[in-house]
Amino acid sequence: MIQTRVIPCLLLRNLGLVKTVRFRKPTYVGDPINAVKIFNDKEVDELVFLDITATPERKKPPFELLSKIASQCFMPLSYGGGVRDLDDMTTLFSLGVEKVVLNSIAAEDPGFVRRAADRFGSSSVIVSIDVKKRFFGKPEVVTQGGRRKTGLDPVRFSVQMEEAGAGELFLNSVDRDGTMEGYDLPLIRQVVGAVGVPVVACGGAGSADDLRRAVADGGASAAAAGSLFVFQMPHRAVLINYPPAQVLRDLFRSTESR
Repeated sequence: MIQTRVIPCLLLRNLGLVKTVRFRKPTYVGDPINAVKIFNDKEVDELVFLDITATPERKKPPFELLSKIASQCFMPLSYGGGVRDLDDMTTLFSLGVEKVVLNSIAAEDPGFVRRAADRFGSSSVIVSIDVKKRFFGKPEVVTQGGRRKTGLDPVRFSVQMEEAGAGELFLNSVDRDGTMEGYDLPLIRQVVGAVGVPVVACGGAGSADDLRRAVADGGASAAAAGSLFVFQMPHRAVLINYPPAQVLRDLFRSTESR
């Protein structure tokens, strides 16, 4: 059994799947239902769907689409985007979503994370932390799809979110998103070293070895990726893919034997 989770992160925009580069230039990559069916066949560990327009455009989560996705999804499903109150979370869980991903609202109202954890349990609450480097390289938490600067330090914010009740942190590097140049390992190490909850690394994976390094060198509990699982290199032709189970077992064997 593979202990280290490897998670496709799929972006929703206007009910279709897209992939961005540094949170910009969304490229259409297909129908979400078809993608789920392919990932079912490939026995994926877990899926994360993030609606990248819901919060900036003040829209509710696409409940009807998510109901269809959940009905076809044979693995644990997480969703984030447009969640503004506990009723939204109740609806998502009723549809079959197992974990809800909170981003902008967690930075705007940290107390909401506590209320969500108290109502639904920490294991059902993920806080997504998008990090972008300022001039001179100082990292900062951003929200609203990378549009809003918060002035928050990602390490201190990670600790705050753990204390508020988040059961998991989804750490995403805006600067690495879609580049396929590798994860921001120093950032991952800093956050992992400061918290006790699982950290999912995202942003920059371009190879299976990048997945391994996020865990072995960064200390992440899981590795998530978008471009790696929806594009075929070197021309970035759309191809939904995922490493076979034996490849993943071999990839993480030395890490999991520690």
